Amino acid sequence: MIELIPNRDKERVDSTLRRIRARNVALDSALMAEVATIVEDVHTRGDAALIEYAARFDGRSPQPADLRVSEATLRESASRADASVSEALREAVARVRCFHEHEQQASWEIERPNGVRLGQRVTPIESAGVYVPGGGAAYPSSVVMNVVPAQVAGVERIVVATPPRALYETPAVAAALSELGIEEVYAVGGAQAIAALAYGTETIPAVDKITGPGNKYVAAAKKLVFGVVGIDSIAGPTEVVVIADETARAQFVAADLLAQAEHAEDACAILITSSETLAHEVGSEIRRQIGSLPRREIIGQSLKQFGAIILVEDVKEACALVNEIAPEHVEIMTRDVEQIAAQIRNAGAIFFGDHSPEAVGDYLAGPNHVLPTSRAARFSSGLGVHDFIKRTNTVKFSAVETKRTAPMIAALARAEGLEAHARSALIRLDY
Repeated sequence: MIELIPNRDKERVDSTLRRIRARNVALDSALMAEVATIVEDVHTRGDAALIEYAARFDGRSPQPADLRVSEATLRESASRADASVSEALREAVARVRCFHEHEQQASWEIERPNGVRLGQRVTPIESAGVYVPGGGAAYPSSVVMNVVPAQVAGVERIVVATPPRALYETPAVAAALSELGIEEVYAVGGAQAIAALAYGTETIPAVDKITGPGNKYVAAAKKLVFGVVGIDSIAGPTEVVVIADETARAQFVAADLLAQAEHAEDACAILITSSETLAHEVGSEIRRQIGSLPRREIIGQSLKQFGAIILVEDVKEACALVNEIAPEHVEIMTRDVEQIAAQIRNAGAIFFGDHSPEAVGDYLAGPNHVLPTSRAARFSSGLGVHDFIKRTNTVKFSAVETKRTAPMIAALARAEGLEAHARSALIRLDY
């Protein structure tokens, strides 16, 4: 079910990692072409295209007026949510908001000699579109994780698009929207929703930035509309790497690998351990625990295709391998957790110790669960307030400083062959 690979078998390790990296949607030219057709169709035909895709993909035939979900529909759906879910959502919102409030940035200005003032103005973007997936499962947690940092940043208009079934069949999604006070919601899913948010239609006004996870079609659409709007990232399938030594509990490790594999057949769950005993125990625990899980078929496919238990000589070797994989989530269950964590440079989030499973980060811990995947942790970070603000540079030169620096500006401009730039600075010397 899950392959056991000694790290000294470099060929098998490399083959596994290549297979995992191949999940990146940017490498799938056929997918990109298919999604480009949908995006262009929505761009050209607007609501008419959305209605046709709703019939094709969602089995519904809405009218344009049905694309926006009414407040009454949202309230009715939210009222069907279990009381324990609503209570948990309130706790999650409070914790996530508390975390993101520490990310807020302030405008600043500095004074330089000769009356020069330089700075940055920090302002929120005006509108954000949040995509909430609703295919194999619906995710109220995605509502919380995407909406809260936008609200903390001060975004005035926050829009949510989600497949119809996410609202009508999963009251928890509507409950999350209600808890956060989101009223502009569209029952539109897939690549067509991303195109609608980017370009606008007769019913859906365009936004400035799109965030939120989705399947490979959603990820491809976000890549295609980037530049027309901002995006958070081109999210790939979810992934976790667990670093564990002989002190780890096999039951915990197995449960966490199964939890990650449960997301989808292309999810990735890897254990890297220096203990051969633990490796075999985890394999046995996976076989024992999977039998009682409702999504065991999905889990089985995920572990078979993109799961692995990799044996290494020591934790130093494990850390080097993690930095190469640059996973979305890293769990550390070792004797010296802090020491190991200090060696991890490339990860979306790090979970410390036996009692910090990745699941707490998905729902309730506070830090955002929208994290870089597909090795993007080498150069990017999790979703936060910084994704919903703009930094505008400010420059105020005095006549004295312009006179002093104009010859230097002109020298650099002429070195680049830009005479008009040079004259733009030098002309001020005559006045």
